[in-house]
Amino acid sequence: MNAAQEVIVLGAGVVGMATALTLADRGHRVTVVDAARGPGLGTSFANGAQLSYAYTDALANPATLSQVPRMLFGLDSALRFHLRLDPDFLLWSLAFLRNGSAGRFRQNTIAGLELAARSRVALQALTARHGLDYGHAVPGKIHLYRTQTAFAAARAMMTLKQSNGIDQAVLDPEDTVALEPMLAPVRHAIVGALHTPGEAVGDPHRFCVSAHEALMRAGGSACFDTRVATLSADGARPAIVTGDGSRIAADRIVIAAGVEAPRLARQLGVRLPVQPMKGYSITAPPGSAAPSVSVTDVANRVVFARLGNRMRIAGLAELGNRDTRVDPKRLGALIESARAALPDAADYGAIESSWAGLRPMTPNSLPITRTIAPGVIANAGHGALGWTYAAGSAERVAELVEGSG
Repeated sequence: MNAAQEVIVLGAGVVGMATALTLADRGHRVTVVDAARGPGLGTSFANGAQLSYAYTDALANPATLSQVPRMLFGLDSALRFHLRLDPDFLLWSLAFLRNGSAGRFRQNTIAGLELAARSRVALQALTARHGLDYGHAVPGKIHLYRTQTAFAAARAMMTLKQSNGIDQAVLDPEDTVALEPMLAPVRHAIVGALHTPGEAVGDPHRFCVSAHEALMRAGGSACFDTRVATLSADGARPAIVTGDGSRIAADRIVIAAGVEAPRLARQLGVRLPVQPMKGYSITAPPGSAAPSVSVTDVANRVVFARLGNRMRIAGLAELGNRDTRVDPKRLGALIESARAALPDAADYGAIESSWAGLRPMTPNSLPITRTIAPGVIANAGHGALGWTYAAGSAERVAELVEGSG
């Protein structure tokens, strides 16, 4: 057993809370610091809720690169690039283009599969050890395809994933409806589907709240409504200075602050290649044909997850957009896409909440988990898979804290 250390975790989203609880389980004294008034109130609050252990496909790939001109000019309603001329964005964009080759896409996707597999086991362990309550379920997932070209590409990726231990099956339209009868109204538009039985769902905000409660029981602490003004690593121990001028030092500081991570790392002279990718979601009562299995409609780029007696529907991606406000037009675009995909999956006339959040994207779609300065570890850039990767990257951080990573 390594000697207990004092650790500050910056960020109380799914990544930060999983990291904090994992460190506390190993005997470390953990303090979580977050600018929000409570845990999980940022990007983790209402994301797509799917734990996508088999769908770690990197965003940078030949198909995406071929669509970049459409994205730049706003011709693709689901995926847009907001071009900015600042150096960080331009460097990120160049790295993204380099990662778009077929070879790097395969390499990055496989690396994501390995982290996701570790994360599945780690999350199960955290959940069992602490009795975490976040509506976890394993309904499996269906990816729907509406063109033969997209379906053929998906089957090719399935072969790669099966060779890396993923359980997937090809379904024809009849098999798809037999597995999920609520898809019968759109059966005529389906050319095929992939079924992944091990895919899970869970409410990320509830996870953060439950993990925070478990952390408190384990002797940890949290400082909410606390903005980090500065971060330094030039003393005997790294330290933060908060907005009210308070200085807090620790043996280790973990930056799990999502899109805020680059600002904090820059104070240490480190550039983290992380850019915001804005996404939207709605939460509504189930409709008359609400699926029990999670569904991703590839053509409409929208995901559906059943969370008990609610449907969580998420989609849209706007790279480089830093505005966290809900844009009514873009929200309308998501609802329109959802209706087009599954017209009766939710009661679209009774939407209970709408959300927009900034996913922290790296050029290769893989999180950065490494020591970036004496006593400071970055755990950032999880992109759209923060919920999926959180517990696995938390274990990587613990290994770095204890000198075995």
